[in-house]
Amino acid sequence: MFSSLKAELSILITLSTAIAFVLAWHFLKWGWSGWIAMPLTLVVALGITYFFAHGLTAPLRQMRDAAEAMAAGDYTVRVESANDSRDEVGQLARSFNEMAGELQHADQMRRDMVANVSHELRTPVSALQALVENMADGVVEPTPANLEGILDQTHKLSDLIAFLLDMSRVEAGAASLEVEPFDFAEFIDDTVKPLEIADGGHGHTIHVDVPEHLRMEGDPNRLNQLFTNIIANALKHSPDGTEVLIETHENEERGTIVTNVVNYGSRIPEEARNDIFRRYVKGTGRPGTGSGGTGLGLSIARWAAGLHGGTVNVVPDPRGANFEIELPKYHSIDDD
Repeated sequence: MFSSLKAELSILITLSTAIAFVLAWHFLKWGWSGWIAMPLTLVVALGITYFFAHGLTAPLRQMRDAAEAMAAGDYTVRVESANDSRDEVGQLARSFNEMAGELQHADQMRRDMVANVSHELRTPVSALQALVENMADGVVEPTPANLEGILDQTHKLSDLIAFLLDMSRVEAGAASLEVEPFDFAEFIDDTVKPLEIADGGHGHTIHVDVPEHLRMEGDPNRLNQLFTNIIANALKHSPDGTEVLIETHENEERGTIVTNVVNYGSRIPEEARNDIFRRYVKGTGRPGTGSGGTGLGLSIARWAAGLHGGTVNVVPDPRGANFEIELPKYHSIDDD
C-alpha cells in the first residue's frame, strides 16, 4: 500500500508493539501471571510480524527463484508479484523483470543470428565447393568468368567474417582508433560509390549534398563502417526507384559535423526508433530481399559513432526515415 519499505516496516513494528501492549495489559488485568502473559504476548506479536513480513518479502523470494532459473538458462521466468507492491522491493522486482526481458530478447536474437550467419556462410561455401570441384574434375575451365565467380563468393565470406569481428568488438565495447584529418566530401564520395554499384538494378538515386573543403579528424575506416551501414540500411529499406538523400552541414556552435541520411521510401515508428539500434534486431528489408541481414549493422554504426564521441539517432522528418549522425569535427586524445 505504501511507496516506502521503511514506512511499511515502521507501521508493522508499531502495529505489533501496540497489539502486544494491549494483550499484555488485558492478560494482566484478568489476573494472569506475568510468566504466562509475556511469552504469550511475544508469540502473538511474532506471529503478526511474520504474517505481514511474509507478504513484504514475497517478491524477494520470487526473484531468488527466478535468478536460479535464469542461471540454468531459462529466461522466461518473471516475478509475478512485481505489480502488487509500490515500495522499493516492488520497484526492484519490476526492474528485475525488465532485465529478464532484455536477457531473453538478447538470447533469442543471438540464437537467430547464429542461425542466420550459419545459413549465410553455407551459401558461399557450397558455391565455392561446387566451382572448385568442377574445375578439379575438368567439367568447367578456369576461365576469367569462373574465377570471377569464385572471387565474388570469397568477398561474401570476407564480409561475413568482418561482421563477426565487428560483433566481437561491439561486445568488448571498445576499439582502437587511427585518427587522421581528411576531406569529408571526398570521404562520402568514396563511401557512396561501392554502394551505388552494389545497389544494382534497384533504381535508387543517391543525392549527396556535402559542402566542399569540409575537413574533420577521425578514423576513416571506422567512419566508413558507420556511413556504409547507415546508407546501406536506407537503400535496403527503400522501394525501388526512390531517392536517398545525404546532406551535411557544420554546427559551428557545437563544433560538430551533422549528416542526415534520409530515406524517402519508408517510416520508422517512434516507439521503434531506439530499438533498431539494439544488437541482433533485424528489419524486413525491401520487398523481395528476404531477411534484414544479421541485425548488427545499425548497432555497429552507433558503436563507431560512440568511439568518436558522436551520436546516431532517428529524428522526426515528414519526408521519411531520417538518420542523423553528429560527429565532433576535431578529435580529442582525452576521448580515447
